[in-house]
Amino acid sequence: MRNTQENKDTSEEVKKKGHRLASGLIIAAVCLIVLAAALVFADGRHVRFYFRGETEIQQEYGEEFNEPEIWAVSAGRLFGEGKRHLNVETEGEVDTGQLGKYTLNYKVRYLGREVSAQRIVNVVDSKGPEITLNYKEGYEPDWFTGYEEEGYTAYDKLDGDVTDKVERVDYPDRFEYRVTDSQGNSTTVTRESSFTDTAPKIQLLGEGESEIKAGRHYKDPGVKVLDSKGNDLSGYVQTEGKVIPDTPGEYQIRYYLENSQGEVVEVYRKVTVTPNENLESINPEEKTIYLTFDDGPGPYTDRLLDVLAKYDVKVTFFVTCLNSDYSDCIGRAYREGHSIGAHTASHNYKNVYSSEEAYFEDLDRIQELIYEQTGEYTDLVRFPGGSSNTVSNFNPGIMTRLSQALTDSGYQYFDWNVSSGDAGETTKTSVVVENVTSGCSGKKASVVLQHDIKDYSVDAVENIIRWGIDNGYTFRPLNVDSPGAHHTIAN
Repeated sequence: MRNTQENKDTSEEVKKKGHRLASGLIIAAVCLIVLAAALVFADGRHVRFYFRGETEIQQEYGEEFNEPEIWAVSAGRLFGEGKRHLNVETEGEVDTGQLGKYTLNYKVRYLGREVSAQRIVNVVDSKGPEITLNYKEGYEPDWFTGYEEEGYTAYDKLDGDVTDKVERVDYPDRFEYRVTDSQGNSTTVTRESSFTDTAPKIQLLGEGESEIKAGRHYKDPGVKVLDSKGNDLSGYVQTEGKVIPDTPGEYQIRYYLENSQGEVVEVYRKVTVTPNENLESINPEEKTIYLTFDDGPGPYTDRLLDVLAKYDVKVTFFVTCLNSDYSDCIGRAYREGHSIGAHTASHNYKNVYSSEEAYFEDLDRIQELIYEQTGEYTDLVRFPGGSSNTVSNFNPGIMTRLSQALTDSGYQYFDWNVSSGDAGETTKTSVVVENVTSGCSGKKASVVLQHDIKDYSVDAVENIIRWGIDNGYTFRPLNVDSPGAHHTIAN
């Protein structure tokens, strides 16, 4: 019984001791909490944000946005900063494809409360457009053309293609290209200038001053122009003034080049045209036959030239423009030593005798063909139908005026004093031979009219030559002082 009571007392004591211990622990815990709270309060614990860079930054339009680093830690007066980074949550986005101000919010939950910070991002366009210059391979500007733009493009991230807004400013040694976008941003790029500003020299071909006798034609010797790089610019030369070859006087021709900058280089040629004295015909001392052939060249001209070459006889061809397929015969005849005279381009009486202007226009046409084939103009002329023709009577006095105009212009016109009859009297070779040989007999100077477009007349030439040689005649081509055999002008 006693033992039971003792055990009961002991159990109660243990309980009391447990209660006292628990109470002590609670009190200690509360004290610790109070102490910790007091320490926190005394420490002033708070959240501290750290930004890499500024809290308000600029972001270039159209470029990728890389958010600068941000972190947060706890901090206080007593214990300083915590070593552990707090969890930062970010709210907000930045659209770099749209100009404007964007706010990024950063939040941290600490000690039961939410703490936040902000960063401002201004999306701006602060860069000028990009200008790209084109370059043409092998291109070298020169003084004459100046610089011919090789091309360029300009692009702005905000405005897009702004090529049409580019302005080029030219300097002696460079070109500057400038462009400004809608935000006022400007870009300038430079292209170095490689072209030479050394002006080319114009070189006169032929004499700078010359004197010529009055005549229908004047061939300008021209000029040659090379720039400092050896480029031939002759084709770009312009001229002012001209020589009127059948009118005596002093003439000046200006040759000049003007480049794209308005700079000019120039030279001058002076040509004096002097009056032409009437030529006097010189009769040969020996018996001479001047064979002349009108209206060609034609299909039989080459055959005639072969016969003439066989006997080394030189004659005169009064040519036309009527048979273009045989024009090369003119060149052959000239190269083989024969004389080339102008007959007519069209052989159209109604046209050539309608006026002096019409006649000389026709004459100029045949002269150009002669020049094309021989490299020279001729001073020898035969009127269609001869100077005594009456088919021109529809224009009274035209032959009198033309014969004088030709002479004044330095031409010698030729008629004939022996006719072969091949213009309509006969179509027989034997008759042509008889007409020519009988016509030449007894004459010291015979100017014979034939036509190399008539085969039967061409066939007669070899017999005529043999007769002439056998009878002591010399065959010669006409020149300006040969006998003109002029007819009496009937109009």
